[in-house]
Amino acid sequence: MLQRRRCRVAQLSEEAQQFQGWPVQGGPPPKGSIAWVVGVGAMQGTGASLARRLAEGGMHVLATGRTEAKVTAVVDDIVARGGTATAVVADAGSEEGMAPALAKLDELGPPTVAIYNAGGSQWRSSILEMDADFWESVWRTNCFGSFLMAREAAKRMLGRGGAIMFTGSISGKLSRPKLAAYSSAKFGQRALAQALAKELGPQNIHVANIIPHGPIDGDRLNSAFPHAKDARPTDGMIDPDQIAETFWAVMNQPRLAWTLEMDIRPYCEPILL
Repeated sequence: MLQRRRCRVAQLSEEAQQFQGWPVQGGPPPKGSIAWVVGVGAMQGTGASLARRLAEGGMHVLATGRTEAKVTAVVDDIVARGGTATAVVADAGSEEGMAPALAKLDELGPPTVAIYNAGGSQWRSSILEMDADFWESVWRTNCFGSFLMAREAAKRMLGRGGAIMFTGSISGKLSRPKLAAYSSAKFGQRALAQALAKELGPQNIHVANIIPHGPIDGDRLNSAFPHAKDARPTDGMIDPDQIAETFWAVMNQPRLAWTLEMDIRPYCEPILL
């Protein structure tokens, strides 16, 4: 076993081992560098919180989402707070849909950080109620889009270092009947993150999958289920800003202690292994 590990280490290029750019030593990403956040929607949501936190850290954020009014509102808010950001409307579910974001990304310059946050829990009462279009749509948004973003970010990070991160889900670790389509997509996203970490880590690209476990206190849930929060214990929902802080903390790790996967939950949420 030890000999095999030595062989793997020996296969790392001298250039990769001697690389000293970010994120090798850890700490915040370089100020003014590009952060690409895919899946920016409502102002009170995980995507918006991620975009704000990265801008607060001094990065220029390329905020990408499907709804122009929502993405623009988030960018306007960042600018009003003294940050810098650019909005672009794109659909991560296809290569054609992602093209506007890639064009804008190449205008701004290569990303230092790329985060895939698109998707969300989608369910049906039974597998019998899941038609092919529904299943494929869920997969495209949660899994295929993750692949597209990661592939394009990695192309632009090679030789430069960076971080590629995903908003995962407990459904990517534990499947349930009503969430079969969503779980299969999130299991796929998790497998992608693991494969990327093994391939890109030795090339100084930190890959991480952050897994919220529990209801997120954002506009999506609160609009669909306005009394959900009242049914929870105090502090029983996850604040999107705290999810963003977790991303930021993991992003700041040096390569001698990188996290691949981290789950976060309210204190009252049962621990499911």
